[in-house]
Amino acid sequence: MRRSRVLVAALVVAVAAGCSGSVSSSPAQSSSRPSPTPSAAVRAADLVVGGERPVTVHVPVSYDASGPAPLLLLLHGYSSRGAEVDGYVGMKAAADAHGYVYATPEGTLDRQGNRFWNATDACCNFDRTGVDDVAYLSGLIAEIQAKLSIDPRRIAVVGHSNGGFMAYRMACERADLLASIVSLAGATFVDPADCTPSKPISVAQIHGTADDTIRFDGGGPVSSVTQPYPGAVTTAETWAAYDGCGPKPSTLPAKLDIDTYLADGSDPAETTVSEWSGCDAGSAVQLWTIDGGGHVPALTPAFAEAVFQFLVDHPKP
Repeated sequence: MRRSRVLVAALVVAVAAGCSGSVSSSPAQSSSRPSPTPSAAVRAADLVVGGERPVTVHVPVSYDASGPAPLLLLLHGYSSRGAEVDGYVGMKAAADAHGYVYATPEGTLDRQGNRFWNATDACCNFDRTGVDDVAYLSGLIAEIQAKLSIDPRRIAVVGHSNGGFMAYRMACERADLLASIVSLAGATFVDPADCTPSKPISVAQIHGTADDTIRFDGGGPVSSVTQPYPGAVTTAETWAAYDGCGPKPSTLPAKLDIDTYLADGSDPAETTVSEWSGCDAGSAVQLWTIDGGGHVPALTPAFAEAVFQFLVDHPKP
């Protein structure tokens, strides 16, 4: 099957736009060294975890083991890498500002040499390898918790495209572990019965109405995925049902300006936020609709700040 035009091309565009990014240049702690206890890990030094798929974990300058820090994993799209999505989304500075421990892990290589996440029933285990990425990401979180003082109420996953699909799989299978997820241009499972979250989890689905790779209204099968997939509205409604939210969302009064090249008339803010309220355990479900946005929006610096505000506002109870 021909692969995604951007789950392949999306991040080619991002890299071409100068969004290559890089992992931290600060000294890395070898994973073979004895791990400090959380109470001893007071130095703001990055470390490496992940075994055969190592990832550098960025520790914010404000880290203090006496007060647990929140944790964020950012997941790349199909054919991309951690450094590329980090450069594209621009989360690292915002993670520092909000005191988040931060990492950008990577999927495995398929036969075409492209990195992927084995996410939902629609995306993107093209080779049918059956790699267990839920176990891998859960193991990363456990390793980080063993080395640093992490707040179990504030662990989140954010993903773009295939990474957004993977964020939903983590929410389905590890709602006990995560407080919230954010998916940019991803989608949940085709069959809602395939997802059985054990607890409510806060979800923000972000999607452009002009996305021609993972379409806003859903569709498929297309070159990027192997099965039909739900649209952005259906994805949000499905999670609102999982979380026991009210049946209808309300539109928040303030729009967001998260795409550099789009505007609502004279107003630079183009993104409408709909929110389902009354959800169980204080959770929330939001749909951010980027009017005219594509699969790889030209993100403003306000995007990362808006995502972190959502995460900060929605810890586990």
